Amino acid sequence: MKKIRAAIVGYGNIGRFALEALQAADDFEVAGIVRRDPAKTVPELRDIPVVANIRDLKDVDVAILATPTRKVEEYAKDILSLGINTVDSFDIHTNIPALRKSLGETAREHGKVSVISAGWDPGSDSVVRTLMEAIAPKGVTYTNFGPGMSMGHTVAVKAIEGVKDALSMTIPTGTGIHRRMVYVELLPGYDIEKVAAAIKADPYFASDETHVRAVESVDALKDMGHGVNLVRKGVSGRTQNQLLEFDMKINNPALTGQILVCCARAAMRLQPGCYTMVEIPVIDLLPGDRDRWIASLV
Repeated sequence: MKKIRAAIVGYGNIGRFALEALQAADDFEVAGIVRRDPAKTVPELRDIPVVANIRDLKDVDVAILATPTRKVEEYAKDILSLGINTVDSFDIHTNIPALRKSLGETAREHGKVSVISAGWDPGSDSVVRTLMEAIAPKGVTYTNFGPGMSMGHTVAVKAIEGVKDALSMTIPTGTGIHRRMVYVELLPGYDIEKVAAAIKADPYFASDETHVRAVESVDALKDMGHGVNLVRKGVSGRTQNQLLEFDMKINNPALTGQILVCCARAAMRLQPGCYTMVEIPVIDLLPGDRDRWIASLV
């Protein structure tokens, strides 16, 4: 069996867990890691090519973009133009339709596949919400995150001027409403009120109640656990009070890394274009023969 050669672009929290997921998958091999400073060595990369540009890797089938969300479009367009499929975990929900259109044009132009927003939310939770909507067409779905560390929100805070380190916690208050608790270490000379105003103005935080606190050590607070509780109360046909629920408690970057890898597998089976997870047959996320999975799962 020819293995899928995957490169990881970016080697932060998600990149590290994506590497573990690739190494655990029998149908993949690691083509290499792309990072800003390839000379920066860590033990687990000793036998893996590490480069500053994906062009320096050989025979890459798919690139897993473990980059900040706001860099996804730039990296994906460049890599798709090289004839390499891409998978990302872009997580600004309101911008997904525009990204899908933009990367779809690039992917089709080069005969390749881009899978976007392939994390757990957006991503696997989106698939669950879609199934809930299908089996109880009338009703309301509540998505309650946390409590836990939001990777995307934390990265967004770290990009704010004056922030040395940050942690953004998502606290559910019920019925899909959340509070953001943001803890920041400031660089010398910066004012917490000005930094807090900049954080609250960011689109990541604009729609939620947000509280910003200055702390001496973010590392002393950090825990990568997270979770979600999805609830839909609706109607099937004319039958009322159909109550559907999905709940999970997870390590945030570990689950994101695993989902990126299974979507990288699916990307090899799709026609050229750009896809979200709700558009991908779930069986294509699994390795091997379809008939075997149908026999065991259906």
